[in-house]
Amino acid sequence: MVVAFHIVQMIIAIAIIVLVLLQVKGAGLGNIFGGDGGVYRTRRGVEKTLFQVTVGLAVFFFVISLIAVSLA
Repeated sequence: MVVAFHIVQMIIAIAIIVLVLLQVKGAGLGNIFGGDGGVYRTRRGVEKTLFQVTVGLAVFFFVISLIAVSLA
């Protein structure tokens, strides 16, 4: 059972990484690791959905991690 939770954790972690990289628009790898954000703006449409899915997956990852630790 614990192995299944670890596999789910790996899949969720990869999905979170992909979603975070999809949210970085435009300026290439330089801005991913600390480039200035510029002007604050609101998220709309697909960008807002990506953000909400990323937050949801992060919470789900946290819950799965707590369950896996409690079972071990």
